[in-house]
Amino acid sequence: MLNFTEEIKNEITSSPVTSEGARAILSAFILTSGNIMLKNGFYGFELVTENERTAEFFLNILEENFGLSLTVSGAKFDLLSGKDKLAFECADEKTDKLLKELKLVAADEDGYYLNFSVDDEIFKREDNIINYIKGAFLGGGSCTLPEESVSSRTGYHFEIVFSNKITANDFLDLLCEFEILAKLVMRKEKWVVYAKSKAVISDIFAAIGCEKGLDKLSRIVERKDRQNNANRINNCSVSNIDKTVTASVNQVRAIEIIAQTIGLQSLDKALFEVAECRLADKNASMQELAERLNITKSCLNHRMRKLNELALSLTD
Repeated sequence: MLNFTEEIKNEITSSPVTSEGARAILSAFILTSGNIMLKNGFYGFELVTENERTAEFFLNILEENFGLSLTVSGAKFDLLSGKDKLAFECADEKTDKLLKELKLVAADEDGYYLNFSVDDEIFKREDNIINYIKGAFLGGGSCTLPEESVSSRTGYHFEIVFSNKITANDFLDLLCEFEILAKLVMRKEKWVVYAKSKAVISDIFAAIGCEKGLDKLSRIVERKDRQNNANRINNCSVSNIDKTVTASVNQVRAIEIIAQTIGLQSLDKALFEVAECRLADKNASMQELAERLNITKSCLNHRMRKLNELALSLTD
């Protein structure tokens, strides 16, 4: 059974990508899922993924849009996910040219260097921003939702892991183009853009057009909100019951003290009736006792306080 992260990645890879969008989605994927290397005098890259559909998706993009072919360079078992991670490599003259066109490899007076900034051209078009966000999620993203169990402590969590702070900060700026505010934290020498707000996660899915993911998130939010409201109501009811029981026990204890010391017959008629009524039904609520005595609840509370005060004076 697919987890939610896999569902989102499969939804992203099921949508067609234009040649322009391919450049944006590939740029983000390279910077989040692998590394750029220099091999045989050419710049190339290695991509790592455990999702077969994601691997197939980028194999097609590279072949159809750039005439490039990836070769499997290795595979290893990932203990955290319990799945094999496949590594794909591409390093030749065409790859070198592509990396420079994508501006992932740039040049200055000192020569070529790796460029971790998001290309300014990405910011100029909304569809490029959307594809860059998609590519980043496919490369380093994950999302978890609360579990079905009411007692589960799993919350809402969305994150994308970047190897470089420059890319991570630029990615935050891309999200801001949709008025989405995420957070950034360093974790084990990586930079993580994350969100724990269900509203922010919902906005991200809406921005990149993940309708199935958005629908599932909305259903879970609605269900959890219902559960939380039911729990609050239940907790409130239990709290009120506890208070009623505690008050009843204290009242009975006070009346028994009076009975054992000066006797209930020493009470005036009004207090005697209250004491007798409470002892006759120790579990009745104050409202029920007031109705049986044909007095107001306020009047009953007043008389109960007098009985409590009397009991306290007898124990001093």
